[in-house]
Amino acid sequence: MKGLELSKKYYDTYGIRMITTQFPELVTQTAAGLVGYGSECFGFDDEISTDHDYGPSFCIWLPQEVYIKYERGMQAAYDALPKEFMGCAARVEEERGKGRVGVLCLEDFYREILGRDSVPEAPEEWFAVSEAALATATNGAVFTDPCGKFTGIREALLAYYPREVWLKKLAESLARAAQAGQYNYARAMKRGERIAAELALTEFVKEAMQIVYLLNRKYAPFYKWMHRGIKELAVGGEIGDMLALLYQVPDPAAAWEGIAPTDYLYHLNTEDGRVLVIEAVCNVLVQILNEKGLSGRQDNFLQNHVEEILRKLTK
Repeated sequence: MKGLELSKKYYDTYGIRMITTQFPELVTQTAAGLVGYGSECFGFDDEISTDHDYGPSFCIWLPQEVYIKYERGMQAAYDALPKEFMGCAARVEEERGKGRVGVLCLEDFYREILGRDSVPEAPEEWFAVSEAALATATNGAVFTDPCGKFTGIREALLAYYPREVWLKKLAESLARAAQAGQYNYARAMKRGERIAAELALTEFVKEAMQIVYLLNRKYAPFYKWMHRGIKELAVGGEIGDMLALLYQVPDPAAAWEGIAPTDYLYHLNTEDGRVLVIEAVCNVLVQILNEKGLSGRQDNFLQNHVEEILRKLTK
């Protein structure tokens, strides 16, 4: 059973009763759900994930003034709940996984993840928060929040970046993807610098996925979940499968043997299958940029679309 589903069933069976019978005065102040660190909060957990931080559990978020007064008693009540549930063993926590479920201070929860307990306002405040942190703070599910304070912050974050921040981040990722995949990969291969070429390839893959998330107006999660999550995006999801092909191409070293320093300056080495995949990915990205009215250019060199994006800042 997925961790998020298990959490909801556990809360419905034991959590509601615990809160309403033992802390009736806090019913209107208590938010509950499962949000934060861990694959189960993204819905990406599988059998491998069950070796740690998996089991019957949920989060309770209390405003700071309430948390200070009631945390100890409510945590004791939470700890007294059955440890096994629906055939699932008790949650096994790693040391660094402690404090992710149970009774939490609402403000501290956001501060730990975002570095602040409020929604960023100015562009520089948005840029100061990593995208993976924003994804972590807005994943999972909220089961109840009668007060609305927890979901108020959550929904404001889910409204996504202000337009200025969004366009600048998109332009930056387009530039980095072009630099890594369409420029430096080939140059490194020509020099026989295989490690540099692999790093350029990895940087291209990461930035290409980042662009897809941005085009979907979704926060990209921690790097190990970016490719898993891209398959669920409405726009450009096929790019995930295309990028996977880069790691199935036979060793391309032979395609670069005997290459002179001035070879392939103005055209592509189509003998390298990775080059073909990179260009195909860029073609799809440019098509999406055109469809969304973000660029009017047709060529697929992503760097050439950066200025098109930045011009939107003045419109």
